[in-house]
Amino acid sequence: MTTNGAPDAHSAREDAPPVPRPPGTPPVPRQAPDADAPPLVRWLRAPRPPAVPGVWRTGHVPKPPEDPDRLGDRELHGGAALAAITGWVVWSLYANGYLPFVTWPLDWLGADSWGTSAAGPTLLWLYELLFAYLLVYAFARVGNGPALWRRWRPSLLRRVCGRSDIPPLPPRATARALAALAALWAAWRLSFLGIWTFWLEPLYAVVPDSWWRDGDTTAYTLAYNAHYLLWTALLVALAAAAGGWRHVLRHFPRGAAGGTTAADRARLADFAELRAAGAPAAADRLAREIKDGTMSDLDYARIEHAWRAVRSRPTALPAFAGAAETEGAAAFVHPSGDRDLPARTARHDLLTGQVRIGTALDEDRNAYAYRGEEVALDPAVLGTSLLAVGPPGSGKTGRVIRPVTEALCLRALTGQAAVVAVGTARSALGPDASFDIIVRVGDPASTHHLDPYGGAADNDEAAALLAEALVGGTRVDPAEAAAVLVQLIAPYHAAYARLPGVPELRAMLDGAPALLATLRDDLAHAGATHQQRELDARARQAQRPDDLGPQLADRLAVLDRAGFSLGARPFSLSALVHPVRVRVDLPGGGHAEAGRIITRLLLAQFTTAATTRADRTLFACLVLDDATAAVTPGTVRGLTQLRPNNAGAVIALRTLDDVPSALRTGLLGAVGCRMAFSGLTTWDAEHFARAWGTAWTEDQETTRTPDRAGGVLRRTVRGVRKLFTGRDTTTESVTVRRVERERWSASELAHRVPPRHAVVSMTTVGGEPSPPVLVRLG
Repeated sequence: MTTNGAPDAHSAREDAPPVPRPPGTPPVPRQAPDADAPPLVRWLRAPRPPAVPGVWRTGHVPKPPEDPDRLGDRELHGGAALAAITGWVVWSLYANGYLPFVTWPLDWLGADSWGTSAAGPTLLWLYELLFAYLLVYAFARVGNGPALWRRWRPSLLRRVCGRSDIPPLPPRATARALAALAALWAAWRLSFLGIWTFWLEPLYAVVPDSWWRDGDTTAYTLAYNAHYLLWTALLVALAAAAGGWRHVLRHFPRGAAGGTTAADRARLADFAELRAAGAPAAADRLAREIKDGTMSDLDYARIEHAWRAVRSRPTALPAFAGAAETEGAAAFVHPSGDRDLPARTARHDLLTGQVRIGTALDEDRNAYAYRGEEVALDPAVLGTSLLAVGPPGSGKTGRVIRPVTEALCLRALTGQAAVVAVGTARSALGPDASFDIIVRVGDPASTHHLDPYGGAADNDEAAALLAEALVGGTRVDPAEAAAVLVQLIAPYHAAYARLPGVPELRAMLDGAPALLATLRDDLAHAGATHQQRELDARARQAQRPDDLGPQLADRLAVLDRAGFSLGARPFSLSALVHPVRVRVDLPGGGHAEAGRIITRLLLAQFTTAATTRADRTLFACLVLDDATAAVTPGTVRGLTQLRPNNAGAVIALRTLDDVPSALRTGLLGAVGCRMAFSGLTTWDAEHFARAWGTAWTEDQETTRTPDRAGGVLRRTVRGVRKLFTGRDTTTESVTVRRVERERWSASELAHRVPPRHAVVSMTTVGGEPSPPVLVRLG
């Protein structure tokens, strides 16, 4: 592990001004945090419970299990109101003497013969209270009281406790607390209705007779009220002890869920693990910067990532502690020196690696677990690759491609990802300051140019990669093109210890006599005369009318005219072993074919580099803003190999017609995440509909038949209604059956997806899938 030391930093840190906070503050959690905690600690304490793939976890509240017989709001609340009114009417009838049979059990017990003692009125009042409780219970069951409570419980908990994810009390604890509350109410009412008077005896024993015999004096009023409060407090204390109310109050804490215990506070804000490992000075420095607000969410994620590496390699602890103590939040900074991006256009959570892209609509077409939830992407789903298809203007670039690129750049700054974003200059994949390397194809001022061989050292591999880019997607077999190219690449590499550039390779394919003669002589000087046989074979094949050399030379000429080789230094995708941020600007104007060749070249090089790299700890991702004509049989095979190698690709297409018909099914099967944007054609929608398959659902069939029943009066009424409305009176019969239907039909995808919406399905690298979900992007 490398650290960036600062000379005399320890002695000067007390006098130095605080480090300015990098741009981009942590996202505000939805739950109410501790008001006195620093912003970063509040962000760290935000709950992040496990969720289904694609759900934004920051502040997520898990849903209760789905109720298939769930009543609608109008039916539920209307039924509850009707039950409450009916219960009140029944009680009113009893209170006014219209239901004398209710007190018959008391008459059978002979309650009237109990005289003037307190036992008779007490029994009568308790009997009436029990009758009231039974009415409440019965009509609560009739009015779906439990369902109404489950519907309103999250809202009430959110208002009272600031959170709604508190599990319900056990049934026995609930019954005990409610029984104690009922007993408290009964004792309190009996005490102050004049039925129980024994609780006043201590007052009469203490208060002088003159205080109450002379009337309501001030002294008697004060003494009575004090005794009243003491008796009430005693009743409440007895009920609380009997009902376990203290346990109930502890069950409903206030504040945000997650990270609220003392251990969590120490782990998050005080770096207790680092302190326990023997680096208290480093822990104090980091905790002080959190408290001062000079540490951002990206700083914390970067330091936490470095600390995870130390935990797996304890010998690196002294270097880690030294860097953290001297540099604080600026420790282990990215090689570029950046501690954040110039701007963030989307919501990010760097602890989970998620970026929010939209909200799932709360409707029946979406699965219950996703309705109303915020949807996000992260490396766990991007590791299965993402295919986004939609026409121009549907929101692919601004609402998906750029947020994903931004999230990967942030992850690269924490040392956990490498990203290569490819698009035109108008794609706006991010400002220049967000990237370490910018390759502007065709721009003489570009600092880098693309390596046509992707850093390959083997001649056959280099020829195969270039052939895939030049003839991929055409009728020419890339293996035949690679055989032609290697006949020139191998001799050139043997003679000059480097691979030929695009101009040199083009000239040799054109059969330039002088260049080939010089190459033959240089091979003799280099002692590689065996490679001269490759040149002889190339010369013989060039005489054939079906030779591929001229076609390959024409393809290379397209790259040459677009300025493919312009730039000071070559860049190859072999750099994916470093947390690098790269943006490739394709040539514009009249070089569309060159852009397609370069896109194929980068996709082929990426799949090869990601699967052959020795160090796969970094998540590598290639983002293609427009992959028109870039998908070939070789790249489809390569996409299937990215998942086990901690890599993924994000491919955007305007239409599946840009993919050869034989590869469309294979492409949809090779990626784990699929996005169908609004405006799809029916032909494209058919491919997505087949890829998403079918599901069992309930199908309702309604049959209407003319109503012929009844006598003369009903027939007369039906005739008058038909005279005025012009319609026959019908009866309806509904048949419900389970059928297997497409999750999303081609017609729905093509015509029922609103603008700025998309249907998204995701699969994690662990194999957990999600159903297609209609998402409002943004």
